Amino acid sequence: MTTFSSLLQAVRGNPANLVIPELWGQGRASFGGLVAALVYETMKAQVVSGRPVRSLAVTFVGPAEPGVPISFEAEVLREGRAVSQVLGRAVQNGQVVTLIQGSFGGPRDSVISVEAEPAPQVKPAKDCQELPYIPKVTPEFTRYLAMRWAIGAMPYTGKPERQMGGWVQLRGEEQPQAVTEAYLLALVDAWPPAVLPHLKTPAPGSTLTWTIEFVQPLKQSSTDDWFLYRAHIEYARDGYGHVAAALWSDDGDLLAISRQTVTVFA
Repeated sequence: MTTFSSLLQAVRGNPANLVIPELWGQGRASFGGLVAALVYETMKAQVVSGRPVRSLAVTFVGPAEPGVPISFEAEVLREGRAVSQVLGRAVQNGQVVTLIQGSFGGPRDSVISVEAEPAPQVKPAKDCQELPYIPKVTPEFTRYLAMRWAIGAMPYTGKPERQMGGWVQLRGEEQPQAVTEAYLLALVDAWPPAVLPHLKTPAPGSTLTWTIEFVQPLKQSSTDDWFLYRAHIEYARDGYGHVAAALWSDDGDLLAISRQTVTVFA
């Protein structure tokens, strides 16, 4: 039970007792995108049908240690006529390690309709350099996510650019899966903090808080598809960076809008 899909299935069946494999590690923590996805699956199970997730506000309170039992909980705070507000948490060793507040809402009739701005024009995935998985060098979880740079520079290259991104794809699945919001959480969070290319030598960096909004109805896509990610640094100082990002389908449909406060220890 190591694929992304198998872990989602496991948390649906028994959210109170799950062990995240060490193969999904990120230093001393589990991959944040996976932890957020597992909390989200637990939250979604508490929401009435017809109310897709609109936004999630994620706080990584502490590291979720791989290889150690972890439980996932969800509580409906309010259920209105169209919107459900839900609180989710991951708890390990009696401590909250991840906290998510989510808004789930059904569609409403509206006279307002504004199309998304177009996706950036970049080289196709086949022409872009992929971050290789190197044992004991790159994070363990990168064996399950392929990232190919098309915008900006790779981490620790000493290039102070504001933008970073490219193509991302989930890998390691036994067979293609339909992409849901849980998968989008992993695809967006797979990328390293956009401030890391500014450094010339490795240094720890991680997400402190993360807000992600989903464009509904979600476009149908597969885990075999490539997705385009772009992050833009709006401000960085005193060891914190403020980054806006977005994720598009391979044919240019906007799927998710993201904001992160990241920490970097350099």
